[in-house]
Amino acid sequence: QVQLVESGGGSVQAGGSLKLSCAASGRTFSTYAVGWFRQAPGKEREFVAAISKSGQITYYAESVKGRFTISRDIDKNAVYLGMNSLKPEDTAVYSCAAERWGSASDNAGRYDYWGQGTQVTVSS
Repeated sequence: QVQLVESGGGSVQAGGSLKLSCAASGRTFSTYAVGWFRQAPGKEREFVAAISKSGQITYYAESVKGRFTISRDIDKNAVYLGMNSLKPEDTAVYSCAAERWGSASDNAGRYDYWGQGTQVTVSS
């Protein structure tokens, strides 16, 4: 069992930066891949970024590539999403999710555990 708690969301102006954190409980978290997904009001959930269990493989949605960076700290049982050059269209609830087989994926259906999410609001 893995429990995930996101933090770091907030309100920023366009061009600003935020760093989201996904803190996990459970000693086996290091064996899980982790993904970040977001959902804006009235829109479907979409993939943002994912990182493999080793941290050596990362994937990004085209819309965030070059602006967002996913990373993990095995010792702290945490995964981070650094977000730079934020745009109003990045406004959404951001959630992290854990995938037990350790393979980073953009498919939300592959993920076994989800956090509650943290709100990110970018104003123009």
